[in-house]
Amino acid sequence: MFRTALRNVLAHKARLLMTTLAVMLGVAFVSGTLVFTSTLSDAYAKSSAKGFEGVDVAVRPGHTGDRSEIDPGGVPDLPRELLERLRRVPGVESATGAVSGFAALADKDGGLVGQGWSTQGGNYDTGPDGTGRDPRYDLRDGRAPQRSGEVALDSRTAERTGYGVGDTVRMSVNGPVREERVVGVFDTDDGSVAAGGTLVLFDTATAQELFSQPGRYSEIVLTAAGGVGQRELERRVEEVLPEQTVATTGAELADEQARMTEQSMDGMRTGLLVFAGIALFVGVFIIANTFTMLVAQRTRELALLRAVGASRRQVTRSVLVEALVVGAIAALVGLLAGIGIGAGMRSLMGSLDATVPDGPLVVAPSTVIASLVVGVGVTVVAAWLPARRAAKVPPVAAMGSVHAPATSRGLLVRNTIGALLSGAGIALVLYATGLEDGEMPMGAGAGLLVIGVFVLTPLLSRPVVGAAAPVLRAFGVSGKLARQNAVRNPRRTAATAAALMIGLTLITGMTVIAGSVQKGIDKMATEAIEADYTVSMANYLPLSPEVERTLEKEEQVTALSPLRNSASRIDGDYEPLTGVDAEALDELLELDFTQGSFAGLGGERVIVDTATAEAHGWKAGSSFEVVYEDGERGELTVSGVYEGNEMIRGIMLDTATLDPHLEQVTSMQVMLKTAGGASESVKSSLEEALGDNPAILVQDKKDLSESIARMFTMMLNMLYGLLAMAVIVAVLGVVNTLAMSVFERSQEIGMLRAIGLDRRGTKRMVRLESLVISLFGGVLGIGLGVFFGWAAGELISGSLATYELVLPWGRMGVFLAMAALVGVLAALWPARRAARLDMLEAIKTE
Repeated sequence: MFRTALRNVLAHKARLLMTTLAVMLGVAFVSGTLVFTSTLSDAYAKSSAKGFEGVDVAVRPGHTGDRSEIDPGGVPDLPRELLERLRRVPGVESATGAVSGFAALADKDGGLVGQGWSTQGGNYDTGPDGTGRDPRYDLRDGRAPQRSGEVALDSRTAERTGYGVGDTVRMSVNGPVREERVVGVFDTDDGSVAAGGTLVLFDTATAQELFSQPGRYSEIVLTAAGGVGQRELERRVEEVLPEQTVATTGAELADEQARMTEQSMDGMRTGLLVFAGIALFVGVFIIANTFTMLVAQRTRELALLRAVGASRRQVTRSVLVEALVVGAIAALVGLLAGIGIGAGMRSLMGSLDATVPDGPLVVAPSTVIASLVVGVGVTVVAAWLPARRAAKVPPVAAMGSVHAPATSRGLLVRNTIGALLSGAGIALVLYATGLEDGEMPMGAGAGLLVIGVFVLTPLLSRPVVGAAAPVLRAFGVSGKLARQNAVRNPRRTAATAAALMIGLTLITGMTVIAGSVQKGIDKMATEAIEADYTVSMANYLPLSPEVERTLEKEEQVTALSPLRNSASRIDGDYEPLTGVDAEALDELLELDFTQGSFAGLGGERVIVDTATAEAHGWKAGSSFEVVYEDGERGELTVSGVYEGNEMIRGIMLDTATLDPHLEQVTSMQVMLKTAGGASESVKSSLEEALGDNPAILVQDKKDLSESIARMFTMMLNMLYGLLAMAVIVAVLGVVNTLAMSVFERSQEIGMLRAIGLDRRGTKRMVRLESLVISLFGGVLGIGLGVFFGWAAGELISGSLATYELVLPWGRMGVFLAMAALVGVLAALWPARRAARLDMLEAIKTE
């Protein structure tokens, strides 16, 4: 039986080709994902470990006691006195004070260099006497920065930008443009620089002024003297550390960084594997369909095997062995293709300027095992039901030309099960829409509904395909035959259409959700914000107060308010405070007040959103005690309660009240209104006043809306690209089904040719059949996608008050047209094959 199974694989290799391709694509996606994420993780981990080679112990601000006793402002940076004390600890060879923060560097064209989050600034520590060398950085050219106005650039950034010693660069730390002279170029093992970021070094005094406070450090790096291990040095250092300060060995820092890198890769890996799973799930239908058709076409052969003594178990095994061979071949080829995909994705990141640290391509043993298990497992599981059917072929069937036709009883049972599953799925989805946290039941309901609709597709195929009859009549005999062929075997039509249905369900559902959420956020932004412009950092870090002062001097600015963020403690819990200009706020925001108004805001009077008010039991006139971030206590009174949203919420108070309690007066955003309203000329004028700073965003409502749209468009395009794999697999399924159907109907096609159907008519018949099946899957997929999009929107609307269902009719029309195109393209080869059949040979086919 094993030899028989192998012979069958070789005999039907053309018909199994599409099945092999479908499994191979799914396995390639899985293995490519694992290779890509493993390569990134390994590269970042090694780069991080290399960056900590010169660190034996690092001392940082940290919480070591009871969190409730700590002021809302957090732990202060490390003082110079601690650095001097650590230098005197036995076993310390050197102690370096480090200061770091965001620093945006502009290239020679004025654009932002680096990846935003990884554009860092720091200090070059020349030691206690000011003449030493910083062990963290190796100067390649020039010298270290010694005073304000001087900087050093990392060598990778210098090469990318063309800057060298003596050049003047434009940059920004928290808003205002700074012009600095490059006095040195250095090499570094910093992981963010290796990944495409930038590092700009200042002298220590300037760095402290920009990123911390005079005389304070964000970290102290210690190197051990000979014979002193990291653990021993850590123990000695801890004996002299003050409270709210922690010491960590370099090895622990490297391990922690590696864990963080691995965790950051987990999300990407899971997301990509989900889409690979979808492609494999779609492939299951193709595999099951292929083996079902192969079993049906080999009825006499299998029955003869039973007649000469083969048991049911042996027949089942023979079909499963065929699936095993197909799966193994597909898995091996898919693994090799996946390694290529992983290498290609890494190269693609480099071409998109999203470089990663150097390192080898990583093909872990787990990747190989997972690829083989997935490829073989999916194929064997999908072939199990056809294998069972094959074993049930009675030996007496070998005496006839064909196996006894199937009764309608099987379809009746199938339709009953499908109706129950679909009903349960719909009920569960509708139930979940009324829950606050209904993601799990909705997901379960969606799964049941998809399975139920798949089970029901044979029943649904007749009326849906029948609805196309008037259109097909226009194609004469070919159209009529195409319709009859599509409904002749409803199970086969259902399995073929289901693969495309699943892909379009996901694509349509995500399009509906993304478009609706975008509309809701856009509506929220435009309705709540009356300001003509908002000004913020490109990476949304705090703005310098100098930006606010610069804008206030502009003649066209009629109203302006910063949005300052500050931590506080109220009733023992941490609550964020938002500082605003009380006099200008009513011109810049449009809020719906349930109690009070903007008029009461000022001094010790605040306005709060309804959620915060309900959580604390406040109403207009309520007073409460607050502990500001500097530890001072005060009493505030609620003068108004407003309806908050995702963009505007929390406790708002006047900046005159909040600013004295801030360690650093910065703003997350500045809102302003201008005399002439929003226009390109006004926007250009504001940008020019801010020094045409690449790190600062000046946005009007249109810009805000477009940025939201770009974010959702980018997300959708990524999802479309990932789901394209499932659609490609679905196309292979249609091709496979049609090709095998043409082979199965060779005698019938020969008879049609003999009685007058020409080659053109034969091609048209096969193409129309493919078109009808693809459109059937498209209609089901779009219908389910719209339903799931609506249901998910009901959940989202609970947290997004401005959510509004948007049905993208244009895109749904495109999706349906894509389904039609799939049908046309998938039929090209089978139609050509059908038209080229020799009619006499076909008529003699059994």
